[in-house]
Amino acid sequence: MADPQRLPPRLEAPRALHLRAMDNLRFIRETMEGASRFTAVSGSGEIAVGLTALAAAWLGALQEDRLAWLGVWLAEALVGALVSVAAIVRKARRTEVSLISQPVRRFVLGLLPPFVAGGVLTAVLFWKGLFFLLPGLWLLMYGTGVITGGSYSVRIVPVMGIAFMVLGGLTLLAPAAWGDALLAAGFGGLHIVFGAIIARRHGG
Repeated sequence: MADPQRLPPRLEAPRALHLRAMDNLRFIRETMEGASRFTAVSGSGEIAVGLTALAAAWLGALQEDRLAWLGVWLAEALVGALVSVAAIVRKARRTEVSLISQPVRRFVLGLLPPFVAGGVLTAVLFWKGLFFLLPGLWLLMYGTGVITGGSYSVRIVPVMGIAFMVLGGLTLLAPAAWGDALLAAGFGGLHIVFGAIIARRHGG
């Protein structure tokens, strides 16, 4: 007679096969998503941003008041951001890329810290009257953000960021009178050149 105080241990019911399969598929999907790249950067959008930046550089060079000059470039930053986002959304829909995927989140999180730091430094330098440092700062911080965010995108994107950083460093050393021309070369010229490369090699 079995000892009633020593009952055999209860065995847990094995997990249903379909639940284990779902877990495996979820793990595979998350792993593949984490290893994938954000491919919805729009070359045509970058070209459009470059064209608006050329217009801003021309308009900014006409301003004699520093506050008006800053207003021109802040407006360009807003316009450029809206154009870029609209172009990315359009390309993502066309290529069926999810805008809430892990690569997209990493791309955005990589962009934000340098951009926020650049905004803070812009306010400080403007308050201190160090206007001549702003063009170099903008190019340098923009390039930094493109590198950090672009590390989760196609290879040409961080290369573009390096070009912006190099130009930003040179701008900081250049005469202040060259500021608008170098901003045009960076936000205008580099966007157009690299936008054309992205459009040709990565589907628009």
